[in-house]
Amino acid sequence: MYAVIFRAKVANQDEAYSAMAVKMRQLAFEQYRCIDFVAVTEGDEEIAISYWHSEADILAWKQDCQHQVAQHSGQHKWYQSYQVQIVEVKRSYSSLV
Repeated sequence: MYAVIFRAKVANQDEAYSAMAVKMRQLAFEQYRCIDFVAVTEGDEEIAISYWHSEADILAWKQDCQHQVAQHSGQHKWYQSYQVQIVEVKRSYSSLV
């Protein structure tokens, strides 16, 4: 399993951003085998972590034409800066309550 960690400094997240975020999340799950997706915004900082079966799934997602439109808007409108990290999950465990 792999994770994509997206950290950003928010610029202007308007209604178009919210609509695009919903659309992109749905696309990731329906067409690119995204396993899970969690995002949190605090002040002007955003972090999103998505989990994927393979690096190939991540690359296909990155190259999707609709996602590229969203990336362009993010770079030029919604974020001041951002960082993306792709990591391999070596171990995962949890405690069931």
